[in-house]
Amino acid sequence: MGLTTGLWVSAQVRLCDRAFIPATVVRRGDPDAGTVLLKINRFEDGVTVFTQASTLDDEPAWSRGTGPQPVTEPEADAYIARQVARDPDLWVLEIEDRRSVYKLDGKVV
Repeated sequence: MGLTTGLWVSAQVRLCDRAFIPATVVRRGDPDAGTVLLKINRFEDGVTVFTQASTLDDEPAWSRGTGPQPVTEPEADAYIARQVARDPDLWVLEIEDRRSVYKLDGKVV
């Protein structure tokens, strides 16, 4: 049995806290099975929003919701707003990672 979404998000916030990476839960969704959007803000290097996905082997993975290149923060926020409008159970976790220290817990597909 996997982790609930709420527990997974809490764990990510704790991991970021231990690495001195600011992380904020911007939006709470379904605590048991909501989907997560990760907004990784690298400031001068742009923002990437990752969406939860899975591999063909049903392993956890992430896809770049905002495309292959980082975007501006307003573009990322607009993407998030569109996704939230479609899915009210969506979680949004923003990580301010100027040093590119944060590592995703699955591969990017």
